[in-house]
Amino acid sequence: MNDTTVTLRSRITDTELAALDAHWRAANYLAVGQIYLMANPLLTEPLRPEHIKPRLLGHWGTSPGLNLVYTHLNRVISGRGLDALCVWGPGHGGPAVLAGSWLEGTYTETYPDVTRDAAGMERLFRQFSFPGGVPSHVAPETPGSIHEGGELGYSLAHAYGAAFDNPHLLVACVIGDGEAETGPLAASWHGTTFLDPVHDGAVLPILHLNGYKIANPTVLARLPRGELDDLLRGHGHEPVHVTGAEPQAVHRAMAAAMDACLDRIEEIQRTARRDGVRERPRWPVIVLRTPKGWTGPATVDGVPVEDTWRAHQVPLAGVRDRPEHLRQLEAWLRSYRPEELFDPTGRPVAQVLGCVPTGQRRLGATPHANGGLLLRELPLPPLADHAVDVERRGAARHEPTRVLGDFLAVVMGATAERRDFRVVGPDETASNRLDALYGATAKAWQTRTLPTDEHLAHDGRVMEILSEHVCQGWLEGYLLTGRHGLFSCYEAFAHIVDSMVNQHIKWLRTARRLPWRRPVASLTYLLTSHVWRQDHNGFSHQDPGFVDHVLNKSPEVVRVYLPPDTNTLLSVADHVLRSRDYVNVVVAGKQPCFDWLTMDEARAHCARGAGVWEWAGTEHGPDGAGGDGPDVVLACAGDVPTQEVLAAAELLRRHAPRLAVRVVNVVDMARLLPYDEHPHGMSDFEYDALFTRDKPVIFAYHGYPWLIHRLAYRRAGHPHLHVRGYKEEGTTTTPFDMVVRNDLDRYRLVMDVIDRVPGLGVRAAALRQTMADTRSRHHDWIREHGTDLPEVEDWTWSG
Repeated sequence: MNDTTVTLRSRITDTELAALDAHWRAANYLAVGQIYLMANPLLTEPLRPEHIKPRLLGHWGTSPGLNLVYTHLNRVISGRGLDALCVWGPGHGGPAVLAGSWLEGTYTETYPDVTRDAAGMERLFRQFSFPGGVPSHVAPETPGSIHEGGELGYSLAHAYGAAFDNPHLLVACVIGDGEAETGPLAASWHGTTFLDPVHDGAVLPILHLNGYKIANPTVLARLPRGELDDLLRGHGHEPVHVTGAEPQAVHRAMAAAMDACLDRIEEIQRTARRDGVRERPRWPVIVLRTPKGWTGPATVDGVPVEDTWRAHQVPLAGVRDRPEHLRQLEAWLRSYRPEELFDPTGRPVAQVLGCVPTGQRRLGATPHANGGLLLRELPLPPLADHAVDVERRGAARHEPTRVLGDFLAVVMGATAERRDFRVVGPDETASNRLDALYGATAKAWQTRTLPTDEHLAHDGRVMEILSEHVCQGWLEGYLLTGRHGLFSCYEAFAHIVDSMVNQHIKWLRTARRLPWRRPVASLTYLLTSHVWRQDHNGFSHQDPGFVDHVLNKSPEVVRVYLPPDTNTLLSVADHVLRSRDYVNVVVAGKQPCFDWLTMDEARAHCARGAGVWEWAGTEHGPDGAGGDGPDVVLACAGDVPTQEVLAAAELLRRHAPRLAVRVVNVVDMARLLPYDEHPHGMSDFEYDALFTRDKPVIFAYHGYPWLIHRLAYRRAGHPHLHVRGYKEEGTTTTPFDMVVRNDLDRYRLVMDVIDRVPGLGVRAAALRQTMADTRSRHHDWIREHGTDLPEVEDWTWSG
């Protein structure tokens, strides 16, 4: 790797070159020190085994390349007065980014005990991958970061999310060549089709091809250059190559590449903003080829290490036990000439800091990486303006998400000038009944359009791409840089981002515990086209398990809501869009749904999270029912389960009028947890008052039944809890047949009550038989007529 390839458009002076090299060497020294040392940071005495950490953890292979990028971004930020953010994609590159932030001073400003001197350098080294310290990857603890470096694949989507509606921001994104093999990253290259040169900032991808993953070569590094260039050009980029292993030549080439790319970005933005040129541009991308483990040990024990996969983690693993490894480590550290880089007190010398920006332009200090500093309250309209009238419960129907779409359209319109609200989703905005948004904005689109296209515009703020990964990444980047948004998705396919939401929840959990991290707007999923109304798409589209996945995560971060009607959905939406530092999951139907609560009732019910619907039960009704509490509790969570419970309650009122039935609806699923396990949880006293300790509870739940059992297993009344929900029975069928197939229907619920209320089975044998017969009649009816039974299809609440 001796060639250096780029067309030079500007040349740096020898003085600038020396400063760049000094900063890079200092960063490399600090990166190696973090992996190995816990004492003797300036090598003021020969290295001894006791100076070495007992457990060597960290990743050296990517660090010198990341340090090179940090160094050269410093130069262009200082020289051009840029506002810039960098997303560091290559996994465990933490030593490099920590080194850069320590050198520029932001690490010390954030953590005053890690001073920018010898004592602070020792703390920096010791804490890395050490108990009570910091992770080995770029994490929330790292100043200037918005990207968790644990799981790979999300960096480029995060970078585009950060750039949207940030017209003066440069977002550099270092993409590791291992990361480039992931599905999310591969789809993220399509971001050029959505980036508006007028209203958005710029993304400068830096594809770092050091050739290897943990134990294998990487695909893109082994492609012929022409083939790689064709791939990048097909994604809307013009590649600029920097290739080399000789530091001085690489510095010159990298400086020239940065200048060429930024000149091109300025030209793109100028022609779009000033001259009105709206053709989709070809954005620059830097392809950086440097050796893996560059400047580290060339060989160890006679085996090649530098420029091989062996440099990935810790090149010298036996430093405490093998004197030859200890000598090799000391020679490696001294090769950076630390005495030239740090004064006797351990402070970086002036030459090292010659290219470093000042103030908020430092990469570790940009407010765009601490988005809560920039966040403004979202202008939400009064709920009364959008509430549906409920003159009689269960008489009228509305499509909840369509009404929500009107609400969101007002929000979109109110943020038209400030541009800090977006809705993302995989090609489903109209399908999910949110198309009122198109009255306030269009869908973002930069490439060609046809006369038959609708709602496409360069400046649109609805983002649709048929990749849930990219939608998630865009929204995360957008929120973490201080804006607001919503992710609308079919319920079954939210699972595609299971792993991504894991990472974001972990990020938020950690960030909430860092006092310097300001709260950001919550990430909210609107899951619709849900399991019970995927009767037309069939079994493949029927999966309500995303809720289970999320409720396994950090209780202080996750929230799950199942509003039963339109007004409760509006109330929940108002709440989640105001919330901070949460991941909210809202499951709501798009099909016509009965209206149960007025707006005032919906607000109160949502504030409680769970409550008794006295009007629906017979606990305090006529005919002798009630007096000593309920005989049975019919509980529900979700719109379709609520409808079935109310239909069952009505059947029981008609056919078993002396039975005291309590109806409980749950909106906030975390309410079922004990209060010491989740901030929204109930005490045992509250839970027992609502569900009783000893009465049968028939719980109709939207998702998998065992989730309710898991949430309530410690409650005194758990032995009396019987849950109906989705049990992987589905197909293309009628809406009511879906609930019948899963034993969630009103007739099955009545049978459950009869089976579980002591003594009722004998008295209500005829009623039970009628319910069973109706289910059988349903089976025959739908196969003959293709529609549900008339008493189901035409049912309205008459309680």
